[in-house]
Parts: sequence; C-alpha cells; structure tokens
Amino acid sequence: MSVIFSEVFLVTLLAAGVRMAMPILLAATGEVFAERSGMLNINLEGQMLMGAFVSFVVGYYTHSMVLALAAGILAGVLTAMLMSLACITWHAQHTVVGITLNMFVLGFTSFWYRVAFGITTSPPKADLAGSGTQAIPLLSKIPLLGPVLFNQSFLFYAALIIVAVSYFVIFKTRFGLKIRAVGEYPRAAETMGVNQIKIRYISMAICGALAGLGGTFLSIISLNRFVDNITASRGFIALAIVIFGKWNPWLVLCGSLFFGIVDALQLRLQAIGLNVPYHLMLMLPYALTIVVMVFTAGKSESPAALGQDYEREVL
Repeated sequence: MSVIFSEVFLVTLLAAGVRMAMPILLAATGEVFAERSGMLNINLEGQMLMGAFVSFVVGYYTHSMVLALAAGILAGVLTAMLMSLACITWHAQHTVVGITLNMFVLGFTSFWYRVAFGITTSPPKADLAGSGTQAIPLLSKIPLLGPVLFNQSFLFYAALIIVAVSYFVIFKTRFGLKIRAVGEYPRAAETMGVNQIKIRYISMAICGALAGLGGTFLSIISLNRFVDNITASRGFIALAIVIFGKWNPWLVLCGSLFFGIVDALQLRLQAIGLNVPYHLMLMLPYALTIVVMVFTAGKSESPAALGQDYEREVL
C-alpha cells in the first residue's frame, strides 16, 4: 500500500487523470451550450462516438492530424444537426430522439468499421504525428505540477482555452445572453427579436463540434485506435457532469477532472494487484459520479425551458 502514497504514483495518477478527463470535458463544455439554449442533448454519446470513428478512419487513410481533427468535428456537428432537425424543426421529443440516435450511431460505427478494416484480433492504429504528449520547456520540469500540467497533449491546452472562451461567451457576451434567454423563456426572447430556432441550431452545432472533438481525442490521441463503443458511456457521464457543474464551464472542468482522476485510480489499483474484483474497480468512477450527483443535483437549477419545444403559433 505504500506504493499508493509514493510521489511517483501520485504524479502519474494525476497526469493520467488529466488525460482521461479531456474527452468528457470537451463534450460536457459543448453540452453547456446546448442545455443553456434549452436543448436536452441526450445524443451526446452518439456525437462523441461518431467523431471518434470518422476521425480514426480519416486519420488512418490520410495520416494527417489536421484532417482527422476536422473530420471528427464535422462528424459531431452533422450528428448534432440530425438531433436538431428532429427536435427543433419537427418538434420531436428530445429524450426519445437522443436515445434513438445513440443506438443508430453505435450500430453504424460498428458496421462500417468492419467494412473498412474487417474482423481482426489486432485493431489497426492510425499512428499520426503529434498524437503524443508535448512537454512545455522549463514548465514541465517543475516538481509535481510540471509532469501533470505541462506534459500533455496539445488538445489539453486547447481544452483549457475552450473552457475559458466558453465561459466568457456564455456569461459576458450578447450572444451568450441570447442563448441563456432562449433556454429560460423562449417566447420572451423572441418578443425581443431573438431568433430562438437559429440560436438553438448554433448551440447544438457548437455542442456537436466539441463532442466530436472529444471522441477524436479518444481514438486518435488517447488510444490511437478505434474499437466498438469506444466512448463507453462517457457521453452520459458528461451529461451528469453538466448538472454537477451547474451549467458553468469552470465547474464542469472540475467535475471532469474528478471523474478522470478516479478513472485513472481504478486502473492503477488493478495494476498494483489490489485484492478487489476488477468489476468493482471498473464500476468505481461511475459509482462515485452517481454519489456526487445524489448530493449535488438537488442544488442545481436547470434552464427553465430545458427539453421543451417552442412553437410560435402555440400560446
């Protein structure tokens, strides 16, 4: 047990936790935009999975990190637009559409992965330049903090910028005010000249882009391969973290890091041979997320119009 309290163990645990938090952080930050506009985007898991699949296929055949990232983002956006079309334009029920699209994407990616690569015992790798970690000179040498914060993938630094920009846009800009107004009272927002349909479509596009980028992180940067259901319910965890984070990007960052560190912890506890069934270890991060939700969900106040359709002709 002394291994657990060693400096090396703690540093590697925190560094891995930060990496494992990134896909969830990106998806959850996008979900903040969607839910602030009133869209209950249950399809977050599907958008991440589609981004992971398309980015891997493009990266594998083109060997271009830029094209892989762009493809993952575009795949997430297009999947989000399917959700938007059904819910915003056709007024379908958000939860039903989201679950249906999640099932569709899971089958779609599994089928076309086998069409593209066949059934193999050793999954192919993309091997893209720039997919590893990039140490920042001098800063990466700082004891404890250096290896944890300054020896990460470039997407980690991009994610921190995205969180800061998202907070500024949502709470400090006119566009962010429109998003929040549509999510709280769309009829009042429209009487003030806000096009609630346009705002919701844009918010969902942002969400899809970030969710697709989160999926891309999994397949291109983290694992460097694609497997069936690679997201492993991270989209649903991101949904829970948005509630835990009270629809605030900075609090969402904290929640994502919590899940990432706990997920990294269960892997390391298995590696050191802790005499506990591995099934319980796999369950640990999800169980703790549920526990945190039980104690925090009651204190969270969601946007008033979350999951509700707005029809101009209906009083």
